[in-house]
Amino acid sequence: MDRRTLLKRSLALAAFYGLPAAPLLAATRQMPAIADGEAQRFSFDWLQRLAREMANAPYRNNMRELPETLASLTPQQYNAIGYDAGHSLWHDLDGKLDVQFFHVGMGFNQPVRMYALDPDSHQAREIHFDPDIFRYDGANVDVAQLEGEDTLGFAGFRVFKVPSLTERDIVSFLGASYFRAVDDTYQYGISARGLAVNTFAESEDEEFPTYTRFWLETPAPDSTTFTAYALLDSPKVAGAYRFVIDCQPTRVVMDIEKHLYPREAIEQLGIAPMTSMFSCGTHQRRMCDTIHPQIHDSDRLTMWRGNGEWVCRPLNNPPVLQYNAFADESPKGFGLLQTERDFEAYEDVIGNYHERPSLWIEPRSDWGKGEIQLMEIPTTGETMDNVVAFWKPAVPVEPGDSLTFAYRQYWSALPPVRPELARIRETRSGMGGFPEGWAPGEHYPRQWARRFAVDYIGGDILNIAKNGPPIIAQLEISGGRTSDIQIFQVEEFEGIRVIFDWYPTDASTDPIDMRMVLEGDGAPLSETWLYQYFPPPPEQREHPPHPLDD
Repeated sequence: MDRRTLLKRSLALAAFYGLPAAPLLAATRQMPAIADGEAQRFSFDWLQRLAREMANAPYRNNMRELPETLASLTPQQYNAIGYDAGHSLWHDLDGKLDVQFFHVGMGFNQPVRMYALDPDSHQAREIHFDPDIFRYDGANVDVAQLEGEDTLGFAGFRVFKVPSLTERDIVSFLGASYFRAVDDTYQYGISARGLAVNTFAESEDEEFPTYTRFWLETPAPDSTTFTAYALLDSPKVAGAYRFVIDCQPTRVVMDIEKHLYPREAIEQLGIAPMTSMFSCGTHQRRMCDTIHPQIHDSDRLTMWRGNGEWVCRPLNNPPVLQYNAFADESPKGFGLLQTERDFEAYEDVIGNYHERPSLWIEPRSDWGKGEIQLMEIPTTGETMDNVVAFWKPAVPVEPGDSLTFAYRQYWSALPPVRPELARIRETRSGMGGFPEGWAPGEHYPRQWARRFAVDYIGGDILNIAKNGPPIIAQLEISGGRTSDIQIFQVEEFEGIRVIFDWYPTDASTDPIDMRMVLEGDGAPLSETWLYQYFPPPPEQREHPPHPLDD
């Protein structure tokens, strides 16, 4: 494409959004070789103005019809499309990081425009699609259909630590506003999104905002940190984003600043959304009829509330869709965590669930009043994400608003912070109604019950259990009754186990909310345990037959 055509496109785009055309400047030596577009001045302030102007104009859907050879790709064929490492974005930098782009195709039919950004001159050049930078061996792509498709764009991008330019990427942006990162295990798991809109709103369908353009700032050769800017768009909102991504040896840390400009009122705005999978675990065995003891990307939602309280909410694979909200003001942090890191807990040689990262959100500004919202969807397998969590501001979102949020993401095995008090190690459940160590039989009545065991570690809890003050388990439930609360010292994991039985008092199958905190001398000794239990229907409330029964 010649320079005149590119200039016309730049002017046309500026005219559409009512903006002045950015001046065209000469390229610098820092500009990557594959950035073939006209040089334009770029700044984050300019990107914010662009997003605001877009929000003042009708939404323009740029999803396009792909050439048949790309639209008809199977997942296997799409994954077979390779990338020529010689055309990686920072190939000539000879540095510690590099970037490659995802091909459009299959369901990825929203072209994403990519720009290389020189941080010294503040010039950006677009990187146009070129089939020569990809490898199509085994992908069954008719390359002839792609000739002249320099406006095809890309589906996203991924980041590598040099020299690993194969499958061991560490950051990936692909699909709508989804992105992921890994720790030093290089094992992907939980995903993040740039924004959630009406994920489980009552009156409107969910909307998936999309990153439509990225500006990737060239890092210093010896740096493992780079900056990416993104333009987000959807029918209800436009946004300008800045990501400062630090690819550390054992984790990835992202500082995110987002400026949002609603086109319309939004019933449910989700800030720092996370998407994960929980199929089954130690407290819920309903879907664990497999060779694996547990199957999940995350096992709990942990919240560090604005008042300093730590809360652990084990995740569920519920029988019906469940929505929960946890009110807060100025939260200190929250995240979906994968705390069980032992291979024996999963025995999975393909999913490697013991290596999947946790994702912790640390607000970098005062978020005010709102609530952390959690949605859990029934799933029958491990291939579908069924858990969503995010922050919802209390203030209604109206057209013409200007909203700014800043936060830090930690993609790591465990969060960078944890409570000084005792914390939840594990939650377990099974049949109850009889003394621990005995089985139900002729010596014990046949009243159905469910037993819960909650393990605590840290905070010197084992020493307190041995030497005092006396530990009291303050347990609250929303229905039914509990009995036989016992506390055991467990040397094997240097903590304690609290066991209790829950008995139904009616035929209801409504979820039972449970809350427990350990106290000593009237002061809290532990983080708060929140749990939601789903009682079975009355016809299923019967212990299995015991071999000694008549």
